[in-house]
Amino acid sequence: MTVGIEAINFYGGSTCIDVKSIFIQKGLDLSRYHNLMLDKKSVSVPCEDPVTYAVNAAKPIISRLDESEKQKIDLLIVATESGIDFGKSLSNYVQHYLELSPNCRVFEIKQACYGGTAALQMAASYIASNHSIGSKALIIASDVAKLSKELDYFEASQGVGAVAMLISDKPDIMELDFGASGFYSYEVMDTCRPLPEMETGDSDLSLMSYLDCFENSYKDYESKVENVDFLKSFDMLAFHTPFGGMVKGAHRKLMRELYQTTSQEIEMDFRRRIEPSLTYCTLVGNVYSASLYLALCGLIENMPLFEEKRVGLFSYGSGCASEFFSGVIRSEAKNKIKDMNINDQLSKRRNLKIEEYERLNDINSEGLFGRKNYEVRFTDFNDIYEDFYQDRGFLVLNEIKDYHRDYKWS
Repeated sequence: MTVGIEAINFYGGSTCIDVKSIFIQKGLDLSRYHNLMLDKKSVSVPCEDPVTYAVNAAKPIISRLDESEKQKIDLLIVATESGIDFGKSLSNYVQHYLELSPNCRVFEIKQACYGGTAALQMAASYIASNHSIGSKALIIASDVAKLSKELDYFEASQGVGAVAMLISDKPDIMELDFGASGFYSYEVMDTCRPLPEMETGDSDLSLMSYLDCFENSYKDYESKVENVDFLKSFDMLAFHTPFGGMVKGAHRKLMRELYQTTSQEIEMDFRRRIEPSLTYCTLVGNVYSASLYLALCGLIENMPLFEEKRVGLFSYGSGCASEFFSGVIRSEAKNKIKDMNINDQLSKRRNLKIEEYERLNDINSEGLFGRKNYEVRFTDFNDIYEDFYQDRGFLVLNEIKDYHRDYKWS
């Protein structure tokens, strides 16, 4: 039985900022800016939250299904490290606003940036079990940055957005190499979110943990899959991408250890097999549980695809959990992703000045997780709302009343 991604889409919100302007404003070391390999990052406005990102990412996928196909969705998983309630799942809001069948299993999953992969593999196993013949699963990875002012370099890379994926036995985007997965996990305090308004951690430790997990999850994959060769078995590669420099460093480390390759050969391989995956990541920043799948979107849309290609994928989540797995990108995938107009959507974002960015961050802090009552003041960002949202049919947050979030269509 073939199982994998039938459809995929990314939604990155209404505003962005040039990452270099954050470095200049905060007096950061510009030599580190070039290592980030980031041009822009998406930024939240007060009417956006993990629910709106999730619904707006999934809506174009759902709208392309006829009613009988929509009714086949009987599993909905939202992966996030940006939950809005210790008990209630984002999935309940998402199910409601997408008008999915009530005969649907819904829940939320958390394992830092690895959560999207955990949800994907769980959904794929469900479809492969043939428990419900012809069923589909909707997987959404949705996250919002929690800015920590004492971690300026983290702030420069933190993005927002969501990737939605429809998982089925009709994998028009990517068929999973079912069972071909390597794992590596252990306890480490590299990054965490101990408070609703805070993300903190040790950036150097996070980098080392990422590199360690990449090497060892690949070795575990290698021990399970016969005749695998990192250089020859995968036509393309996509990694969890907090920033491009981390991906480049991980690729370089493994290439040197496996093949004692020259710097020039490593650079050529990086440009050929990985660089296309950074296309959207350089415009959005780190979207946490959605990051690997944003990289996959960029890879498919920007790679020369005239026939099926095998891709190796690396997923990492702080704390930590990791997985190296693989799949085959279908020849029709490029056209299906282009139909979602991800690039066009990103180009419509408002490019913020640093003063606007800092003002929005202050306003966003008013509607954090835990607020009992809160009303979005659209007048605070009316120009942005009118330019991007007005009459375009996106879901936006309207208010919080007795802890319950109320949304409306723009």
